[in-house]
Amino acid sequence: MIPAAFDYVAPTTVDEALAALAEGGDEAKVLAGGQSLLPILRMRLNAPETVVDLGRIEELRGIREDGDAVVIGAMTPYSEVVKDPTVRLHAALLAQAVEEVADPQIRHRGTVGGALVHADPAGDVGAPVLALDAELVIRGPGGERTVEAADFFRDLFETAVGEGELLTAIRIPKHTGWVSHYEKFVRVSHQWSIVAVAAALRVEGGTIAEARVGLTNMGSTPLRARSVEAALVGRSASDLGDACDSAADGTNPPSDLNGDADYRRHLARVLTRRAVATALGS
Repeated sequence: MIPAAFDYVAPTTVDEALAALAEGGDEAKVLAGGQSLLPILRMRLNAPETVVDLGRIEELRGIREDGDAVVIGAMTPYSEVVKDPTVRLHAALLAQAVEEVADPQIRHRGTVGGALVHADPAGDVGAPVLALDAELVIRGPGGERTVEAADFFRDLFETAVGEGELLTAIRIPKHTGWVSHYEKFVRVSHQWSIVAVAAALRVEGGTIAEARVGLTNMGSTPLRARSVEAALVGRSASDLGDACDSAADGTNPPSDLNGDADYRRHLARVLTRRAVATALGS
């Protein structure tokens, strides 16, 4: 189908983009990578009066180190995250998850920030960002603020980014030396996750000293499996026991054509154990 007519604005600075959003009000939509928005426009599920394209704003792109954090611009494409040596060294879990996003064409157009603000619970970026205790930098008419990942995802397709605001960067604390793995379950290659698990572990002397586990598509937002994280501390690869059995506790997974809620709870337990074991090399 052909989208409804709209005005197109392509600012070159964040301030220009914020001004365009203010002028457009409720009838303005932000175009980041476009991999979610463009199909919605073509199917006329949304018909904004103005589309604000962030693709020409260079300050929203790039990856850099800032002290004990890795900073990723919101408009950085997936493909750059996957291949960036800084991300792979200090935030390997995110690179592993992004490698599972769709196909090379999508990864060259889609952006990390766009995925986070879209907040699809089946998307592959939210769980690792949550597990890595990232901070999200947001700018709006009132200035800049930082929101912890735990407070960023509000509900289905809803985040802390308010009307007239933009996500500008993702700050991820360095997890240098941590082992990690993203375990994704799908029926068809390149599909949205039916369930996926993001696991990052700090190992000392052969035992787990710290654990971070994020769940994809087990509720209306990405979730942390905190009971699993606590149960894993002090265990070794050969002694995981029942530490992963509580992965589905407190979750509210959907039921759809890919599987009902009970099936997803079962998957969460199986995939969490698999992700932890793979991260540990066992």
